[in-house]
Amino acid sequence: RSVKEIIKDMRIQRPMNRLLQGDVGSGKTFVAMCAMLLAVDSGCQAVLMAPTQILAEQHHLTFSKWLSPLGIKVGLATADRREDVMAAPIIVGTHALLYDKVDFDDLGLIVIDEQHKFGVAQRGKLIRRGVMPDVLVMTATPIPRTLTLTIYGDLDVSILDELPAGRGKIISGVRVKPKITELTNFIIGQLEKGRQAYLVYPLVNESKSVKAGSAVEEHLKWQKRFKHFEVELLHGKIPSEEKEAVMTRFRDGKTEVLVSTTVIEVGVDVPNANVMVIFNAERFGLAQLHQLRGRIGRGEHKSYCVLVTDGKNSEALEKLNILAGTVDGFKIAEEDLRLRGPGEVLGTLQSGTGCLRFVEFLSDTSIIREVREVAEELLRNDPSLKKHLHLKAWLLGQAEGTNQ
Repeated sequence: RSVKEIIKDMRIQRPMNRLLQGDVGSGKTFVAMCAMLLAVDSGCQAVLMAPTQILAEQHHLTFSKWLSPLGIKVGLATADRREDVMAAPIIVGTHALLYDKVDFDDLGLIVIDEQHKFGVAQRGKLIRRGVMPDVLVMTATPIPRTLTLTIYGDLDVSILDELPAGRGKIISGVRVKPKITELTNFIIGQLEKGRQAYLVYPLVNESKSVKAGSAVEEHLKWQKRFKHFEVELLHGKIPSEEKEAVMTRFRDGKTEVLVSTTVIEVGVDVPNANVMVIFNAERFGLAQLHQLRGRIGRGEHKSYCVLVTDGKNSEALEKLNILAGTVDGFKIAEEDLRLRGPGEVLGTLQSGTGCLRFVEFLSDTSIIREVREVAEELLRNDPSLKKHLHLKAWLLGQAEGTNQ
C-alpha cells in the first residue's frame, strides 16, 4: 500500500512531500528502496541521508546486497568514507551529503531516514541541492512539528502498521528506584535462556553537574554482577573500528550484555536481544525512548523494556507511563505534542509554543481537517488566487515575514 502511494506521488508533476511512518523493523528501508529504484528508472539520481555513520553503512550494505544483481551501484558518502560517489545512481550518506564535496547529477528523490535527528534547516539544505526533488521522510516517531505539518497538509502520510510475521511481543514497564539485585536476577534469568541484553545510560562518564548514571563507570559494576557472562562497553567516543568490532561480537552472540549510551539508538539489529534496561529514563525524550526500545522485539522471543527512574518528577513519570502503555508511534507523537507543544508550524523550532495562537491543536483536530479541505478546494478552483486577492496579499506578507 505504501509503495503504491509513493509511486502515485512520484508520477505527478507536483513534487512529493511524504512522511513514511512505521515502527522500527516494519519495512521502511524496503519501501525507500522501491522509491529510489523508480527515480533511477526515470533517469534521476536518488539519495538517502541517515543521522549516523553506523546506520548509513548498514543501509549501504543492505542496498548493495539487494541491488547488485540488477547491476545498480550504490555510493557511500560519510565524513570518513567516500565510495562510488561519482558513478552511482543511488548514494547513501550522512550529513556529508549537505556539502559541495558530493556532486549530484539530476537529483530526483531525497529520502531522509530517522528524520527527527535532523534540523529543519539541514533537511532544507539537502532539498535545495536538487531542483524541486521528491522528498520522502521516514521515522518511527513523528516529532511534534512533523505531526502539526501533517495535520495542516504539507505532508502526506503513508503508514506501515504491520510488523513482519514472527515478531515477539514487547512488554514495557516503569520502575521507580528498583533494587539492583532484583534487576540483576531478572536479567540473569533471560541470559541463562540464551538471550542478550542492553543496559543503556545517558552519560559516557560521570559528571559533577549532572546526577545520572554513566556507561563507563557502570560497565565495571555490571561485569562483577555478571561474572559468568561477557559484558562489553559501547559509546560514541570509542573509535569507529573498535565500535564496529564490539557490535559484531554482540551481533554474533559472543557478548551477552552490552552496556551502552544512546549510540545504539539506530542502526542496530540483533534479533536475539530481548532485554533493555534504560537507566535515568526521565532524561530521554519520548521519541528517543521509542527508538531505543525498538532495538528489542526484533526476534521471536518475548521482550522486556524496563524504564528505570527516580520518580521525583511527576511530568517525567507521565511521559514514561505513556511509553509503557503503547508501541504505536503516532499515539506517542500525539502525547509528545500535548506535553511539549506544537512547535512553529512556519518556523524551525521542533517543539514549544507556536506563533499560531488561535488553534488548540489537539481539541480542534476536526476543525483543522475541515479547514484543510476548504483550502484544497479553494486552490483547485482558483490556483493563482486571482479571485481572492486579499488572501493572496496576506499569504505573501506571511511568507516574507517567515524568511526574514
